[in-house]
Parts: sequence; C-alpha cells; structure tokens
Amino acid sequence: QVQLVESGGGLVQAGGSLRISCAGSGSIFSISAMGWYRQAPGKERELVAAISVGGSTYYADSVKGRFTISRDKAKNTLYLQMNSLKPEDTAMYYCAASLTRRTIVKDAMEYNYWGQGTQVTVSS
Repeated sequence: QVQLVESGGGLVQAGGSLRISCAGSGSIFSISAMGWYRQAPGKERELVAAISVGGSTYYADSVKGRFTISRDKAKNTLYLQMNSLKPEDTAMYYCAASLTRRTIVKDAMEYNYWGQGTQVTVSS
C-alpha cells in the first residue's frame, strides 16, 4: 500500500516563504507523475503544480513564478517551495501520485494516491 505523508505546513506572514514536503513509501517517486493540490474552505480543490517522471513541470497561473515543485527520488520526497506567499494561498495542501501516468497529470481523477494534507496559513 502506497502512503504519502505531507509535512512542513504552518503559519507565515504575507511575503514569506515556506517549503512543504511529501514523503512516500517505496520507490513510487521514480515511476509516478506527482502533483500538489490545495483546497481552501468553501472552495473547490485546485491543482497548484505537477511534475512528470522526467522532470517536466506545470504550474497554475496563480502561483507561476512564486512556487517551485521538485522531487528527490533518492529520498522518495516531493517538495513545494512557496515564495512571496499571499493570504489567498491559505489552504490545505495535498500531494498526489499517479502510478499509471509518467507525464504531467492535471486531472485529479488520474491520481491514485493522496496524502492527508498539510495546512498552510498566510496572514496579511
């Protein structure tokens, strides 16, 4: 059974930075397309960033230039570096893995495994 565990969330002031991590069991990071989603209260879940097995990346327009997704296959860990944070970035952040896809995955239905989430709160 694949497990994904997020960490690193917290409270940060607007303009600050935060790096969240997603640790996975086994060697799924070498064969899985991965993604970071977020969901704020009363809003739909949205894709923030995604990375292919080959390292190609995708970012939502709202975070482009501020967030960076990366992966360390040796450590089975996915990261999301978040800079210039804004209050509207406040949400629960989830990592996801697709064991059937190797390219960028934008459809949440194509992710097979999800973490439990880590809360990011940006104060104004």
